[in-house]
Amino acid sequence: MDKGLILIVEDEPAIAGILEAYLIRDGYRTISAADGEIALRHYAMLSPDLVLLDVRIPKIDGFEVLTRLRRESNVPVIMVSALAEDIDRLSGLRLGADDYIIKPFNPQEVVARVNAVLRRTRNNMANMTVRFENILIDFDAHAAFVDTEEERKLLPLTLSEYRILAYMIRRPTHAFQRNDLLDACLPQSDALVRTIDTHIANLRRKIEVHGGPSGLFPAVRGIGYRLSEPR
Repeated sequence: MDKGLILIVEDEPAIAGILEAYLIRDGYRTISAADGEIALRHYAMLSPDLVLLDVRIPKIDGFEVLTRLRRESNVPVIMVSALAEDIDRLSGLRLGADDYIIKPFNPQEVVARVNAVLRRTRNNMANMTVRFENILIDFDAHAAFVDTEEERKLLPLTLSEYRILAYMIRRPTHAFQRNDLLDACLPQSDALVRTIDTHIANLRRKIEVHGGPSGLFPAVRGIGYRLSEPR
């Protein structure tokens, strides 16, 4: 079972390797970054489900990475540090972290914290609605709608189409890679990456036919798709 993608931001290879091994054993996929610049690039390209973020990392420290993430995303973040002054700042979680872990730690405890944070945030998301223009996603109902002047229309989406739309609507101008969309929305599938093109074409057509905005899902050359062009 694929439980999601975890971005491990840690400049000590041994610690990163241990975290990776325990998370993979628990069913997660992982990607690692040894400094803040790489972490932000990985986040922009891969949209991980959670970030394990060490505070004392090169180039851009963990506090600044968290600040930049929070400008555009509510991705769950667990901060990691051994220094007392960092712990004092993290204890209030004023910067927007979802949890913090003190070094040295038990890797099994880290996995338990990851599970708990994701369970909490996903449960919160299940009771949310998200809107983009006149498209509405009801996560609790697991349904998508288009609001027109006359009525609210249910979009007749397949499960894969719904997952893609629900995934992209949270970051409508973000450029998603085809592989990323495939992993996030069709995790148990053996489908080829180009299958995403068919799902995107069907989504675009169904949204337009039912009164939604035209021109959605523009292709991003060499990458994949975004829901809408930046304005």
